[in-house]
Amino acid sequence: MRRFPAEWEKQQGILLCFPHNGNDWPGKYQAIQWAFVEFIKKITLFEQVFLIVASPKLKDKVSVMLNSANVNLAYVSFVIQKTNRSWMRDSGPLFIKTKNSVECLNFNFNGWAKYTNYQLDKNVPKAVSGFFKLPITQVLYKGKPVTLEGGAIEVNGKGTLITTEECLLHPSVQVRNAELSKTDYECIFKEYLGVSNVIWLKAGILGDDTHGHIDDLCRFVNANTIVTVVENDIKSVNYQILQDNLKRLKQARLENGETPRIISLPMPKELIFEGRILPASYANFLILNQCVLVPTFNDANDRVALNILSQCFKTREIIGLSAIDLIWGFGTLHCLSQQIPI
Repeated sequence: MRRFPAEWEKQQGILLCFPHNGNDWPGKYQAIQWAFVEFIKKITLFEQVFLIVASPKLKDKVSVMLNSANVNLAYVSFVIQKTNRSWMRDSGPLFIKTKNSVECLNFNFNGWAKYTNYQLDKNVPKAVSGFFKLPITQVLYKGKPVTLEGGAIEVNGKGTLITTEECLLHPSVQVRNAELSKTDYECIFKEYLGVSNVIWLKAGILGDDTHGHIDDLCRFVNANTIVTVVENDIKSVNYQILQDNLKRLKQARLENGETPRIISLPMPKELIFEGRILPASYANFLILNQCVLVPTFNDANDRVALNILSQCFKTREIIGLSAIDLIWGFGTLHCLSQQIPI
Protein backbone atom coordinates (compact mmCIF):
# COMPACT_ATOMS: atom_id res chain seq x y z
CA MET A 1 0.00 0.00 0.00
CA ARG A 2 1.22 3.49 -0.87
CA ARG A 3 1.59 6.33 1.63
CA PHE A 4 2.66 9.93 1.01
CA PRO A 5 4.85 10.77 4.03
CA ALA A 6 4.47 14.02 5.93
CA GLU A 7 7.22 16.53 5.20
CA TRP A 8 8.58 16.38 8.76
CA GLU A 9 9.35 12.65 8.46
CA LYS A 10 12.97 11.63 7.96
CA GLN A 11 14.39 12.80 4.63
CA GLN A 12 17.21 11.59 2.43
CA GLY A 13 17.52 15.05 0.93
CA ILE A 14 15.89 17.80 -1.11
CA LEU A 15 15.41 17.94 -4.89
CA LEU A 16 16.07 21.34 -6.49
CA CYS A 17 16.62 22.63 -10.02
CA PHE A 18 19.01 25.51 -10.64
CA PRO A 19 17.42 28.28 -12.76
CA HIS A 20 19.07 28.32 -16.17
CA ASN A 21 17.27 31.28 -17.74
CA GLY A 22 15.51 34.37 -16.55
CA ASN A 23 12.06 33.77 -18.00
CA ASP A 24 10.42 33.17 -14.63
CA TRP A 25 12.15 36.19 -13.07
CA PRO A 26 12.41 38.83 -15.82
CA GLY A 27 14.92 41.52 -14.89
CA LYS A 28 16.01 39.70 -11.73
CA TYR A 29 17.87 36.67 -13.05
CA GLN A 30 21.27 37.68 -11.66
CA ALA A 31 19.83 38.18 -8.19
CA ILE A 32 17.90 34.90 -8.42
CA GLN A 33 21.03 32.86 -9.07
CA TRP A 34 22.62 34.08 -5.84
CA ALA A 35 19.37 33.73 -3.93
CA PHE A 36 19.33 30.12 -5.10
CA VAL A 37 22.94 29.62 -3.98
CA GLU A 38 21.94 30.83 -0.52
CA PHE A 39 18.95 28.46 -0.53
CA ILE A 40 21.23 25.54 -1.40
CA LYS A 41 23.73 26.59 1.25
CA LYS A 42 21.12 26.61 3.99
CA ILE A 43 19.82 23.15 3.04
CA THR A 44 23.32 21.63 2.92
CA LEU A 45 23.85 22.62 6.54
CA PHE A 46 21.29 19.93 7.39
CA GLU A 47 21.04 17.41 4.55
CA GLN A 48 21.84 16.52 0.94
CA VAL A 49 20.77 18.60 -2.05
CA PHE A 50 20.06 16.78 -5.31
CA LEU A 51 20.45 19.57 -7.85
CA ILE A 52 19.16 19.35 -11.40
CA VAL A 53 21.22 21.39 -13.86
CA ALA A 54 20.52 21.77 -17.57
CA SER A 55 24.02 20.92 -18.82
CA PRO A 56 27.58 20.02 -17.77
CA LYS A 57 28.54 23.63 -18.53
CA LEU A 58 25.95 24.92 -16.06
CA LYS A 59 27.12 22.36 -13.52
CA ASP A 60 30.62 23.84 -13.73
CA LYS A 61 29.29 27.40 -13.38
CA VAL A 62 27.11 26.51 -10.40
CA SER A 63 29.98 24.65 -8.72
CA VAL A 64 32.12 27.80 -8.91
CA MET A 65 29.27 29.88 -7.45
CA LEU A 66 28.72 27.40 -4.65
CA ASN A 67 32.42 27.31 -3.84
CA SER A 68 32.56 31.09 -3.69
CA ALA A 69 29.70 31.01 -1.17
CA ASN A 70 31.54 28.40 0.92
CA VAL A 71 29.02 25.63 0.23
CA ASN A 72 30.30 22.14 1.02
CA LEU A 73 29.98 20.40 -2.37
CA ALA A 74 30.07 17.02 -0.65
CA TYR A 75 26.42 17.73 0.18
CA VAL A 76 25.45 18.53 -3.41
CA SER A 77 24.71 15.81 -5.99
CA PHE A 78 24.17 16.96 -9.57
CA VAL A 79 21.58 15.56 -11.95
CA ILE A 80 22.04 16.61 -15.58
CA GLN A 81 18.61 17.17 -17.13
CA LYS A 82 17.14 19.93 -19.29
CA THR A 83 14.03 21.63 -17.92
CA ASN A 84 11.75 24.50 -18.82
CA ARG A 85 11.51 25.81 -15.26
CA SER A 86 12.74 25.14 -11.74
CA TRP A 87 9.55 24.44 -9.79
CA MET A 88 10.31 20.92 -8.53
CA ARG A 89 7.31 20.79 -6.22
CA ASP A 90 5.13 20.65 -9.33
CA SER A 91 7.10 19.19 -12.24
CA GLY A 92 9.18 16.77 -10.19
CA PRO A 93 7.91 13.38 -9.05
CA LEU A 94 6.20 12.76 -5.73
CA PHE A 95 8.17 10.32 -3.58
CA ILE A 96 5.78 7.80 -2.05
CA LYS A 97 6.58 5.16 0.53
CA THR A 98 5.44 1.60 -0.06
CA LYS A 99 5.79 -1.35 2.31
CA ASN A 100 9.46 -1.93 1.64
CA SER A 101 10.71 0.96 -0.50
CA VAL A 102 10.21 4.38 -2.09
CA GLU A 103 8.37 4.88 -5.38
CA CYS A 104 8.17 7.88 -7.72
CA LEU A 105 4.79 9.05 -8.96
CA ASN A 106 4.48 10.91 -12.26
CA PHE A 107 1.45 13.20 -12.11
CA ASN A 108 1.71 14.27 -15.77
CA PHE A 109 2.74 17.91 -15.37
CA ASN A 110 1.17 20.22 -17.97
CA GLY A 111 2.45 23.69 -17.07
CA TRP A 112 -0.34 24.31 -14.53
CA ALA A 113 -2.81 24.15 -17.43
CA LYS A 114 -1.58 27.63 -18.31
CA TYR A 115 1.74 27.56 -20.16
CA THR A 116 2.58 25.69 -23.34
CA ASN A 117 6.33 25.29 -22.83
CA TYR A 118 6.50 22.35 -20.43
CA GLN A 119 7.71 19.52 -22.65
CA LEU A 120 11.16 19.38 -21.03
CA ASP A 121 9.60 19.47 -17.56
CA LYS A 122 7.51 16.40 -18.43
CA ASN A 123 10.76 14.41 -18.54
CA VAL A 124 11.84 15.33 -15.01
CA PRO A 125 10.07 12.50 -13.10
CA LYS A 126 11.63 9.80 -15.30
CA ALA A 127 15.08 11.40 -15.08
CA VAL A 128 14.89 11.69 -11.31
CA SER A 129 13.60 8.16 -10.79
CA GLY A 130 16.42 6.92 -13.00
CA PHE A 131 19.00 8.83 -10.99
CA PHE A 132 17.77 7.27 -7.74
CA LYS A 133 17.09 3.89 -9.38
CA LEU A 134 13.52 3.95 -8.09
CA PRO A 135 10.42 2.54 -9.76
CA ILE A 136 8.15 5.13 -11.35
CA THR A 137 4.38 4.95 -11.84
CA GLN A 138 2.34 7.18 -14.14
CA VAL A 139 -0.82 8.15 -12.31
CA LEU A 140 -3.97 7.03 -14.13
CA TYR A 141 -7.66 7.07 -13.32
CA LYS A 142 -10.03 4.98 -15.38
CA GLY A 143 -7.24 4.55 -17.89
CA LYS A 144 -6.54 8.28 -18.36
CA PRO A 145 -3.54 10.30 -17.11
CA VAL A 146 -4.22 12.47 -14.06
CA THR A 147 -2.58 15.90 -13.76
CA LEU A 148 -1.77 17.11 -10.25
CA GLU A 149 1.01 19.31 -8.89
CA GLY A 150 2.68 18.67 -5.54
CA GLY A 151 1.95 22.24 -4.46
CA ALA A 152 -1.78 21.53 -4.74
CA ILE A 153 -1.82 19.03 -1.87
CA GLU A 154 -0.76 18.97 1.78
CA VAL A 155 -0.75 15.80 3.91
CA ASN A 156 -0.21 14.80 7.53
CA GLY A 157 1.12 11.35 6.62
CA LYS A 158 -1.69 9.69 8.60
CA GLY A 159 -4.45 9.79 6.01
CA THR A 160 -5.61 13.42 5.75
CA LEU A 161 -5.01 15.68 2.76
CA ILE A 162 -5.85 19.37 2.23
CA THR A 163 -6.44 20.95 -1.18
CA THR A 164 -8.56 23.67 -2.82
CA GLU A 165 -11.62 23.58 -5.02
CA GLU A 166 -10.25 26.51 -7.03
CA CYS A 167 -7.21 24.52 -8.16
CA LEU A 168 -8.75 21.13 -8.83
CA LEU A 169 -12.41 21.79 -9.59
CA HIS A 170 -12.71 25.16 -11.33
CA PRO A 171 -14.82 24.66 -14.49
CA SER A 172 -13.01 27.12 -16.76
CA VAL A 173 -9.69 28.45 -15.39
CA GLN A 174 -6.50 26.35 -15.57
CA VAL A 175 -8.48 23.14 -15.74
CA ARG A 176 -6.21 20.14 -15.09
CA ASN A 177 -8.73 17.30 -15.33
CA ALA A 178 -12.06 18.49 -16.72
CA GLU A 179 -13.86 15.21 -16.16
CA LEU A 180 -12.91 14.62 -12.52
CA SER A 181 -15.22 15.29 -9.55
CA LYS A 182 -14.45 15.51 -5.83
CA THR A 183 -15.28 11.84 -5.50
CA ASP A 184 -12.90 10.98 -8.35
CA TYR A 185 -10.05 12.93 -6.79
CA GLU A 186 -10.66 11.29 -3.44
CA CYS A 187 -10.42 7.87 -5.08
CA ILE A 188 -7.12 8.90 -6.69
CA PHE A 189 -5.76 10.23 -3.40
CA LYS A 190 -6.67 6.98 -1.67
CA GLU A 191 -5.09 4.73 -4.30
CA TYR A 192 -1.87 6.64 -4.90
CA LEU A 193 -1.28 8.62 -1.69
CA GLY A 194 -2.87 6.46 1.00
CA VAL A 195 -5.33 9.23 1.87
CA SER A 196 -8.68 8.40 3.47
CA ASN A 197 -9.82 11.92 4.40
CA VAL A 198 -9.82 15.12 2.31
CA ILE A 199 -10.32 18.68 3.56
CA TRP A 200 -11.47 20.95 0.73
CA LEU A 201 -10.74 24.65 1.07
CA LYS A 202 -12.25 27.18 -1.30
CA ALA A 203 -9.55 29.26 -2.99
CA GLY A 204 -6.00 30.57 -2.96
CA ILE A 205 -4.51 34.02 -2.52
CA LEU A 206 -4.49 36.70 -5.19
CA GLY A 207 -1.49 36.61 -7.51
CA ASP A 208 -1.04 32.86 -7.28
CA ASP A 209 -0.03 31.80 -10.77
CA THR A 210 -1.11 28.22 -10.06
CA HIS A 211 -4.73 29.19 -9.32
CA GLY A 212 -5.12 27.96 -5.79
CA HIS A 213 -2.15 25.91 -4.58
CA ILE A 214 -2.48 24.89 -0.96
CA ASP A 215 1.17 25.49 -0.02
CA ASP A 216 0.56 29.25 -0.05
CA LEU A 217 -2.41 28.80 2.30
CA CYS A 218 -2.08 26.21 5.02
CA ARG A 219 0.30 23.49 6.13
CA PHE A 220 0.40 20.65 8.61
CA VAL A 221 3.07 21.16 11.26
CA ASN A 222 2.30 17.85 12.94
CA ALA A 223 -0.33 15.14 12.50
CA ASN A 224 -3.12 17.13 14.15
CA THR A 225 -2.06 20.79 13.83
CA ILE A 226 -2.51 23.09 10.83
CA VAL A 227 -1.08 26.58 10.36
CA THR A 228 -3.09 28.77 8.00
CA VAL A 229 -2.49 32.28 6.71
CA VAL A 230 -5.04 34.87 7.81
CA GLU A 231 -5.35 38.43 6.49
CA ASN A 232 -6.29 40.94 9.20
CA ASP A 233 -6.76 43.91 6.87
CA ILE A 234 -10.45 43.89 5.94
CA LYS A 235 -9.65 46.04 2.89
CA SER A 236 -7.35 43.39 1.46
CA VAL A 237 -8.53 41.36 -1.53
CA ASN A 238 -7.38 38.26 0.37
CA TYR A 239 -9.37 38.98 3.53
CA GLN A 240 -12.61 37.19 2.68
CA ILE A 241 -10.91 34.31 0.86
CA LEU A 242 -8.76 33.50 3.87
CA GLN A 243 -11.63 33.95 6.32
CA ASP A 244 -13.62 31.39 4.33
CA ASN A 245 -10.72 28.95 4.41
CA LEU A 246 -10.30 29.48 8.15
CA LYS A 247 -13.99 28.74 8.72
CA ARG A 248 -13.74 25.52 6.71
CA LEU A 249 -10.66 24.41 8.65
CA LYS A 250 -12.41 25.00 11.97
CA GLN A 251 -15.27 22.77 10.80
CA ALA A 252 -12.96 20.07 9.40
CA ARG A 253 -12.13 16.69 10.86
CA LEU A 254 -8.99 14.57 10.66
CA GLU A 255 -8.86 10.95 9.52
CA ASN A 256 -9.48 9.83 13.10
CA GLY A 257 -12.56 12.03 13.48
CA GLU A 258 -10.82 14.55 15.73
CA THR A 259 -10.88 18.31 15.17
CA PRO A 260 -7.49 19.67 14.05
CA ARG A 261 -5.76 22.37 16.05
CA ILE A 262 -5.67 25.55 13.95
CA ILE A 263 -2.93 28.18 14.30
CA SER A 264 -3.06 31.46 12.38
CA LEU A 265 -0.08 32.85 10.46
CA PRO A 266 -0.10 36.52 9.40
CA MET A 267 0.25 37.70 5.83
CA PRO A 268 2.97 40.18 4.86
CA LYS A 269 1.79 43.56 3.67
CA GLU A 270 0.73 43.61 0.01
CA LEU A 271 3.82 43.11 -2.16
CA ILE A 272 3.66 44.69 -5.62
CA PHE A 273 6.26 44.61 -8.39
CA GLU A 274 5.78 46.10 -11.84
CA GLY A 275 2.14 46.71 -11.02
CA ARG A 276 1.39 43.10 -10.08
CA ILE A 277 0.37 41.80 -6.66
CA LEU A 278 2.68 38.91 -5.77
CA PRO A 279 1.59 35.81 -3.81
CA ALA A 280 3.88 36.36 -0.83
CA SER A 281 3.07 33.92 1.97
CA TYR A 282 4.81 32.62 5.07
CA ALA A 283 3.07 29.28 4.53
CA ASN A 284 5.52 28.45 1.74
CA PHE A 285 8.11 27.20 4.24
CA LEU A 286 10.22 24.07 3.74
CA ILE A 287 10.65 21.49 6.51
CA LEU A 288 14.08 19.83 6.72
CA ASN A 289 15.32 17.11 9.07
CA GLN A 290 16.44 19.54 11.78
CA CYS A 291 15.33 22.87 10.42
CA VAL A 292 12.48 24.86 8.85
CA LEU A 293 13.34 27.42 6.17
CA VAL A 294 10.79 30.23 6.08
CA PRO A 295 10.41 32.82 3.29
CA THR A 296 10.64 36.40 4.53
CA PHE A 297 9.69 39.64 2.78
CA ASN A 298 11.37 42.57 4.56
CA ASP A 299 8.12 42.99 6.47
CA ALA A 300 7.27 43.63 10.12
CA ASN A 301 5.31 40.36 10.14
CA ASP A 302 8.45 38.39 9.28
CA ARG A 303 9.31 38.31 12.98
CA VAL A 304 5.76 37.39 13.97
CA ALA A 305 5.64 34.48 11.51
CA LEU A 306 9.06 33.19 12.55
CA ASN A 307 8.06 33.27 16.21
CA ILE A 308 4.80 31.40 15.54
CA LEU A 309 6.59 28.71 13.57
CA SER A 310 9.29 28.41 16.23
CA GLN A 311 6.54 27.36 18.65
CA CYS A 312 5.22 24.85 16.11
CA PHE A 313 8.62 23.25 15.51
CA LYS A 314 10.30 23.33 18.91
CA THR A 315 12.93 20.70 18.03
CA ARG A 316 13.96 22.32 14.74
CA GLU A 317 15.87 25.50 13.96
CA ILE A 318 13.74 28.19 12.34
CA ILE A 319 15.64 30.16 9.69
CA GLY A 320 14.23 33.03 7.68
CA LEU A 321 15.39 33.30 4.09
CA SER A 322 14.75 36.45 2.09
CA ALA A 323 12.30 35.74 -0.74
CA ILE A 324 11.87 39.28 -2.06
CA ASP A 325 13.46 38.31 -5.38
CA LEU A 326 12.20 34.72 -5.54
CA ILE A 327 8.55 35.75 -5.22
CA TRP A 328 8.77 37.59 -8.56
CA GLY A 329 8.52 34.07 -10.00
CA PHE A 330 5.19 33.67 -8.11
CA GLY A 331 6.57 31.08 -5.68
CA THR A 332 9.28 30.63 -3.07
CA LEU A 333 10.98 27.93 -1.01
CA HIS A 334 8.37 25.17 -0.92
CA CYS A 335 7.38 25.61 -4.56
CA LEU A 336 11.00 25.24 -5.68
CA SER A 337 11.73 22.06 -3.73
CA GLN A 338 10.66 18.46 -3.24
CA GLN A 339 11.60 16.34 -0.24
CA ILE A 340 12.91 12.81 -0.70
CA PRO A 341 11.96 10.44 2.14
CA ILE A 342 14.18 7.67 3.41
